[in-house]
This record gives sequence, structure tokens and C-alpha cells, in this order.
Amino acid sequence: MAHAMTTQEVTQKVINRQSLFILDVRNEDAFADWKIEGENFNYLNVPYFDLLDGVEDILDQLPTDQDVLVVCAKEGSSIFVAEMLEEAGRTVSYLAGGMKAWSEHLEPISLGTLNETGQDRGEVVQFVRIGKGCLSYMIISEGEAVLVDATRMTDVYLDYAAARNVKITHVFDTHLHADHISGGREIAEKTGATYWLPPKDATDVTFEYAALEDGSHVQVGDTQIDVLALYSPGHTIGSTSFVVDNRYLLTGDILFIDSIGRPDLAGLADDWVGDLRNSLYTTYRELSNDLIVLPAHFMLIEELNADGSVAEKLSILLANNHGLNIEDEAVFRKMVTENLPPQPNAYQEIRETNMGKKTPDLETQREMEVGPNRCAVR
Repeated sequence: MAHAMTTQEVTQKVINRQSLFILDVRNEDAFADWKIEGENFNYLNVPYFDLLDGVEDILDQLPTDQDVLVVCAKEGSSIFVAEMLEEAGRTVSYLAGGMKAWSEHLEPISLGTLNETGQDRGEVVQFVRIGKGCLSYMIISEGEAVLVDATRMTDVYLDYAAARNVKITHVFDTHLHADHISGGREIAEKTGATYWLPPKDATDVTFEYAALEDGSHVQVGDTQIDVLALYSPGHTIGSTSFVVDNRYLLTGDILFIDSIGRPDLAGLADDWVGDLRNSLYTTYRELSNDLIVLPAHFMLIEELNADGSVAEKLSILLANNHGLNIEDEAVFRKMVTENLPPQPNAYQEIRETNMGKKTPDLETQREMEVGPNRCAVR
């Protein structure tokens, strides 16, 4: 029986920049659209159906001096191919759960404490959805926690909070997401936390929520970790950022490390591009350049820091992020409205699910989220 490599093991190889050879047996179009990314990964894509009669034709294309991982959509095909390779004398692994499991893996990474001197007042934990590029956050202080942009894998956050012995008291979505299904409402219902959503993004929702307005303050723990809401439209009309303890800037899908947010997922790119520019070129530039930017997504695996986190000082982004350095507004508008990647998979259905208008079953939710995130203009 071939060895199963878990998504956590693969994630550690990504973070540690280790080598890995991936034999992806999905169809060519699926592989071209979305694959496991790693700085030192090599790939061979041979569809499963081309291997039904045997693996002899690919043996000389597989290395013998590094780990080989067979990958498919759900696991079954990769087990079949891996076992044929084992019978042919090769030592290989298959990805447990396939690309569906890879899409759902969340890796918690502590970003450090919230004060540099005196008594520890808490920390920010970043949950890296390594296969999808989504980033969510837990802000912890003295037994309480706030969640920001939680994914639908709610048990990960609930189990983490239980292990840390903290109570989730507030759950925020920075905007109405279109690329992934939010777990915010479900977590709030299970924990009794308050669920917050920007009202300008909530005009069509079917549920009650707390209005996340510009200037809203939330306290975390007895020692007043301050979470300040900062209205920053552009990706959506309600997009809201957070300044946490005057140290971190959670930008949602407005600003990323190597790119900026796209304004078109509600079909209003021409209407919202001005808001996007104002948020990036006015609102953010009035903030302290020492703030550490924590986005809701990353686009490239190279954006991961040495510890696997995705974070960078605002000053660095103001200097190096191309989207923040286009002086001519007409050029900016053209770049943002004409340089858009394909729409996220099932984005309209995802938006309606996050509005509460649709309640797809788990398998349908997984299918809706298949593929990379596509929230950026690069």
C-alpha cells in the first residue's frame, strides 16, 4: 500500500522550501488552472486515463532522488497510480484527500504578541489556506478572541479556540466574499459571538447582523486590544479594513502583498474603481507606514515569509507594490478595469450563499470553491 502524505506534510514542504516532485493525474485543463504551488516543486501532468494500462512509459520521467507525490482531485485515482508505481519498484506517496483536501487545509501561524513591552496582551494568529490563497485571522487577548474573514472550515477555528482556552466573542467579514464561502455566521451561531458585516454589502442578506461602520471599535480581552474599523471601499462598496492595536492593518481584499483588489465581482468595476483608488492612495497613505499589512489573500507562493505567514510593512508596499504607484488616474483606471483575471469559480453562487439566499450541501460547497483565488489585479 502506498504511503499517504497529508496536506499538513505538504504544507510544511511549501513553507520550508523543500523539494517535491508532483505527478498530477488530473486532466490537463484542471492542472493548468490550479495546482499545488511550491518554490522548489517540479511537476509532471499525465491524466489518469492515460495510465490505466500501466505506468511504464513515465518511469524514466520520475526522479529517484526526491519525494514523489501523486495527486488527483479526490484521492482515488492517485492511490491507483501510486500502487502501480510501487509495484514497478518506485517509492511514492499520494495526497490524502486529493485536491479537495488541499483546498480546505488551514495552517495556523502566530504573528506574535500585540505589545512589545510589558505584560503580554495577546496575539494575532493567521490561518493560511495554502491551497486557495485565503487568509483569515484570530485576534486573541486574555481569554477572548475575534475572528476576521473565517472560511467555511469552521471546526478548525473552533478547535483552535478550544485548545487555546479562549472564547470567540466577535466575528467579522471585511466584505461580502465572492471567491469563498464564509464561515462567519455559522461560527457566531455556535459560539454566541456577534457577527459583523459592512451594511453597504449587506443590502440583500437574509439574516441579522451587526453593522460594521467606519470607526467602529471592538474590545478584545480585559486589557483593551483595540480593533478599529476603517471604511475602505473598492473591492466591494462595503469593504472595510481593520487597524489592530495600532500595529496591524487587516486590508481584506483591497490590498495584497504583490497586487491590489479587483473591483468587478459585482459587475461594477467602472463604478468602484474610483473608490478603490481613494482607499489605496488616500485612506491608506494617511495611516502609519509602520503598520504591518495582513491581507485576506495571497496570489503567489513567493509571498509567503520564511515562517509561512503573509505579512509586510505598509511602507514596503507603498514603495514596491505596482498598484500603489500609478500616478496617472486614467492609467490606473485602465489597468484595473482592463487587466482582470477570469472570474472566480461559481462566484455569483458564492455571493448568494454568503447572502443567505442559498444553502448548498457540503459537497456542492466544495465544488463551488474549486480553483485558485482570483481577487486581485496584477
